[in-house]
Amino acid sequence: MEPATYAVDPQPTGPPWRLWKEVGADAAARQGVFAPVYSVSFGARNRIVIAPGDSRSMTLIPDKCEGYCRGVDGRAGPNLACEGCGRPVATRMDDCGMWQTVWLEPDAVARRSSGLSAGPPPDWDDLERAEHRVPPVEPDGSWSRRWEAAVGVALAHLVAVTEDRPVSLPAGPVAELLGHAVGRYLPAGPGVRSVGLAGPGIRLPRPCPDVLLVPRHPLTGAPWRPPGDEGAVVPLDSGVWAYLAHPGEISPLPATGVLPEGVLRDDYPLPPRPWCPLTSHHRAFEDTLVRLPAVRAPRLRRYREAYRQAVSPASAG
Repeated sequence: MEPATYAVDPQPTGPPWRLWKEVGADAAARQGVFAPVYSVSFGARNRIVIAPGDSRSMTLIPDKCEGYCRGVDGRAGPNLACEGCGRPVATRMDDCGMWQTVWLEPDAVARRSSGLSAGPPPDWDDLERAEHRVPPVEPDGSWSRRWEAAVGVALAHLVAVTEDRPVSLPAGPVAELLGHAVGRYLPAGPGVRSVGLAGPGIRLPRPCPDVLLVPRHPLTGAPWRPPGDEGAVVPLDSGVWAYLAHPGEISPLPATGVLPEGVLRDDYPLPPRPWCPLTSHHRAFEDTLVRLPAVRAPRLRRYREAYRQAVSPASAG
């Protein structure tokens, strides 16, 4: 989370957890999970996530600071208490492989105005601002973690709307950056569905593709839709979408060939370049896919089982 921002997760998150085999498909569906998983969350809905640096007047609860490595993962429930009354009010998460976050319990906190004037809420116009774009490459030359998560979420939606059918991506940044990941998750062959980039500030492709790759609203998270169009859309993180729609710089992918003899470079040090193609975060993909009702269709059930076996043969089934 960026400083001074927050988000609300409408789905149940965190403990208590119950095994799928004990819960059953109907109860799991009521919790927003539509395909078999190891365990289903029966935690609170509408938990609020903030950046740890924005938390105030809270202290760790020592006997609830379990973690797998050198941090805490919230497995035992809220591990932060109010300094004033001692009531558990939030969960700090910062173990290895986790983004550092603080999750506020909705029934333990209340919204109060800070008295400071707030700026205008973000809207579709913000997507055209250069500062809204999220670069795909980190300063150390690795792929952006936000991009990896966003690609995982978008791929789950793409698999669902195409029902595991081949797709063709538009030439340019979309094909260059997403092509490798799409090729790993969707098959090749006949019956190709066309995908196009669409959203505020850019012209809708003609003829209209079968599936539109669109941004989520920067405030509400709702996907953009063309006026009067109810076709298939795949929502994408607004900062990632903004970069694809308005790159504003050279491609982050390595280029073949060399400069002509006698031509000298003047851009040392060279811009960072990842050593491997962009892939999706598999947890983001899996967690999104099981929360889409379409995954209950027979074709997608077979797809998910094949995916699970490919990712973890020993634990599948």
